[in-house]
Amino acid sequence: MIESPCIDVCIMDEYNGLCRGCLRTLDEIASWSRLSDEEKLRVVALVEERKNA
Repeated sequence: MIESPCIDVCIMDEYNGLCRGCLRTLDEIASWSRLSDEEKLRVVALVEERKNA
């Protein structure tokens, strides 16, 4: 089971459309529970890329 990157800081940035806490888009957040483990790993990788950008 892949854990959600959510850190309970749920504030959407109006400029880039990402959550300021977990760096996911609204679509990524909303679909998380329906994603396969492979898809979740892709989102986690995107979050890491966003952190490093």
